[in-house]
Amino acid sequence: MNGIPATMTAMGWDAPGGPEVLRPENVRVPQPGPGQVLVKVAFAGVNRPDVIQRQGFYPPPPDASPLPGLEIAGQVVAMGQGVTWPFIGTAVCALVAGGGYAEYCIAEADQCLQVPTGLPMAQAAAMPETLFTVWHNVFERGMVAEGETILVHGGTSGIGSMAILLGKLFGVKVIATCGGPEKCEQALAIGAAHAIDYKAADFVEETLRLTEGRGVHMVLDMVAGDYVARNLKCLADDGRHVTIAVQGGVRAEINMAEVMRRRLTLTGSTLRPRSRAFKGALASEIRDTVWPLVVEGALRPIMDQTFPLAEAAAAHVRMEQGAHIGKIVLAVG
Repeated sequence: MNGIPATMTAMGWDAPGGPEVLRPENVRVPQPGPGQVLVKVAFAGVNRPDVIQRQGFYPPPPDASPLPGLEIAGQVVAMGQGVTWPFIGTAVCALVAGGGYAEYCIAEADQCLQVPTGLPMAQAAAMPETLFTVWHNVFERGMVAEGETILVHGGTSGIGSMAILLGKLFGVKVIATCGGPEKCEQALAIGAAHAIDYKAADFVEETLRLTEGRGVHMVLDMVAGDYVARNLKCLADDGRHVTIAVQGGVRAEINMAEVMRRRLTLTGSTLRPRSRAFKGALASEIRDTVWPLVVEGALRPIMDQTFPLAEAAAAHVRMEQGAHIGKIVLAVG
């Protein structure tokens, strides 16, 4: 690994806590193992799981870096055994299991996507986590098809905005819930068919009104808790309910007779602990089906703010405040 330093700056913490516990530390540069590449990080995405990990509630998988950061963009500087692509010097973005808040990061070679000409590296870093999550949960697990209507909570979040963008590109009508009229306007500008201010209206009543009583084909749920029973009321018969986060609590009380009568499907997933083989297969499908839209410029993430790596605490404060529209990223290199 000629020209690669022995140590690097990364953001970590001594003990879980608020954003203020984040601080720079000097750690060894990791070395890529079989099937892995080392990426010199230009930008790293900031995601809700990073916040939860910092709070002490979302430990990394046993074989992952303890550092936060689930998506990166940068240049490959070293290749592990058996890697045939990406080559050294290739600009890539990648889904990683941890370690993104650092100057160098290990990525699985088969989870890398080549950054096309015209895609800024900051935007490239803002895509893997939301793109992998939405593609799997909406289009694979949620089985959404062209012409269907879905309800997405948190329409201006990173996940919500990506769901709206992909829905628009693949012929899916998205009804988004947002907190306040300004966020509703932003969701409509991104491409939502309708936006419901959940602070001013009952989203169940509004969803049924907008669908003329039919309900939606799928709900993408990030809240769980008492939202689940309300979400089910929004579903059409044979509808699918997909949970990807539990911000409103891990427990839900639902009427199972209603689930049976209306043939509803309840499912969910979390991406980080899934196997390398699964994530590699998911990356391959995204490379074939979605990435051509990125290459041609039809898909670009909605960007919020960029913070220097050393100001990761400020980035976490902004995410926890909930005022952001789209993705927050850290400028690293």
